[in-house]
Amino acid sequence: MNATLAMWVLVLGAGMLATWRFYRILSPLGQAAPIARFDQAGERLRGMLTDIFFHKRLLKFRMSGVLHLCIFSGFLVLLTAIAQSVLGKLIPGFSLAPVGGTTWIALLQDIFAVVVIFGISLAIWHRYVVKPARFKGSNSKDAVIIYGLVFGVVGSMLLEFATGIIAGHTSGLPWRPLCNAIAVALKSVGVGPEMAAQAEIVFFWIHVLCVLSFLVYIPGSKHRHIFTAIPNIYFRNLEPKGLMRVPPPDRGQVGVSKIEQLAWKDMLDLHSCTECGRCQSVCPAFASGQPLSPKTLIMDMRDHLMETAAGRVPGPLVGGTIKEATLWACTTCRACMDVCPLHIEHVPKIVDMRRQLVETSVVPPTLQEAFANFQRNGNSMGKPPRQRPKWTKQLSFKIKDARKEAVDVLWFVGDFASYDPRVERITVKVAETMHAAGVDFGILFEAEQNSGNDVRRAGEEGLFEMLARANIAAIDACQYNTIMTTDPHSLNALRNEYQTFGRSYPVKHYTEVLRDLIKAKRLNMSPGNSATVTYHDPCYLGRYNGEYDAPRSIISSAGYKLQEMPRCRENSFCCGAGGGRIWGDDTGVVERPSENRIKEALSLGEDVTHFVVSCPKDTVMYSAAVQALGAEKRIKVYDIIDLVEVVVIPEEASVGPASHPA
Repeated sequence: MNATLAMWVLVLGAGMLATWRFYRILSPLGQAAPIARFDQAGERLRGMLTDIFFHKRLLKFRMSGVLHLCIFSGFLVLLTAIAQSVLGKLIPGFSLAPVGGTTWIALLQDIFAVVVIFGISLAIWHRYVVKPARFKGSNSKDAVIIYGLVFGVVGSMLLEFATGIIAGHTSGLPWRPLCNAIAVALKSVGVGPEMAAQAEIVFFWIHVLCVLSFLVYIPGSKHRHIFTAIPNIYFRNLEPKGLMRVPPPDRGQVGVSKIEQLAWKDMLDLHSCTECGRCQSVCPAFASGQPLSPKTLIMDMRDHLMETAAGRVPGPLVGGTIKEATLWACTTCRACMDVCPLHIEHVPKIVDMRRQLVETSVVPPTLQEAFANFQRNGNSMGKPPRQRPKWTKQLSFKIKDARKEAVDVLWFVGDFASYDPRVERITVKVAETMHAAGVDFGILFEAEQNSGNDVRRAGEEGLFEMLARANIAAIDACQYNTIMTTDPHSLNALRNEYQTFGRSYPVKHYTEVLRDLIKAKRLNMSPGNSATVTYHDPCYLGRYNGEYDAPRSIISSAGYKLQEMPRCRENSFCCGAGGGRIWGDDTGVVERPSENRIKEALSLGEDVTHFVVSCPKDTVMYSAAVQALGAEKRIKVYDIIDLVEVVVIPEEASVGPASHPA
């Protein structure tokens, strides 16, 4: 058998085997539920290229990003060497020499061979010496095999070219400085032209076999992301981050109980996971000792899918492969999704499985009680609706009823801001400050109900719809220009979730309103006492809705010095209240996320005495955490309104005419 025939047999055999292995793994996508991901082709392409070629997300973890960039860039360049080896035998006469194969391409191959070896060496050191905690539970054996194959591909390539230089078949300097240096070293130990010519053939076939082995091995490896990453990033979700996926009507049930009910993009997610553990490292549930790791959740679902596709019945998905406690541990903070370099969507899968638990009444007792309170009274506290505006009795003025008269700003107050005594003081001060600035505003009084944001994320889709439609009816009956809320969860529902019912309201967080009033000189600020503060970014204000600057602008305008925590802005750490967790219990919790966060603030030093928040739930969670840690003398929780001191009341008492929203 001549070399060309042997190459054809090897390539066709390896190609067919790799294709068959990929087909076995990916064929369920063809029968999976549909999902709309073919719109906005330009935006999808732009984001894909940014993430793939510039490693936008990967470089957030600096060392991992750098080593991956080394391997990835080298892989692209060394494809030319693979083409030279394989196509040169498959197609007699094929050569890259006319386009620089023996000159500039040869130089790049030498340079990037070093880059790849450096990247792989750094990866080995990172995995087996540094040993980041996020690698726990990942497939270490798989990594070793891949490292070995990559070393085999690159090493055999260099030795093939080096022995070719000795044999006189390959040009050396100036275009192959590394291979020339290896050739010099080989000559020094007695390798002559005849031996080199034979060795060149051996290294050529080792190179080809390593390349084809890599191709065959990849479909069953976590490194299949080499092929699935591009489509997975391209088909990422481009809807607003705060809009939860609606259950498809043709599924026949609200939740997901079987792996076959997943959409094809969900299945592609499962097969694209690299087990890097970035999601696990930022997960508040995992950090608190709860049984949820976003990484192992995806890995377990992937294994369940592969077992099912192979005809082996692995047991139920929900309550079997994925335990109920795992699903209820999630705070839906989205940190896992925003840090994932492949845009894997963990939270929608968790919510879909929660919906199934709600449908089958497998709900924690405390959460079930909250659901019952919502159904009876429209709030989780079980308070009568008539008590919702009770806090307004403390005001120095009579607040407008937006149901009866037009207002410029409709204030959607929220449950905790209305009912919780720990937050009531803040709500009153916000109202007094708005009044001092001459803002024309009003509230819905008892017509307001919980926005339903966390109800939906807890899996109670029917209850969410009931709350949302009640609020929509109340809001649409009013005349206003803008909606304001102090609650980021309510902001997200009004702005994003109500799109499910054809509404997206012009809603602002109160920090945005205060910032604008200060800039317009509607609020004359009394300088602060120059205290050093730190600020916590709420998940549903920052990560979900992109507002980071307004709170910081107010802190600066009030004369305070801001010292950021290590985890801030888009990397902020969740307080632990979201996704219905505020209605759950602490079973199995080793350290509450809120306590973890307060410890982070305390680590900034004794100069930081103010822990500033801009969410009612944060006030509740962090005040309790400070008390639990016994840190009351070191740090105190302040709402951002506590930093605002008004010294002059503007004469103007109106900001303009009100109207129905467009």
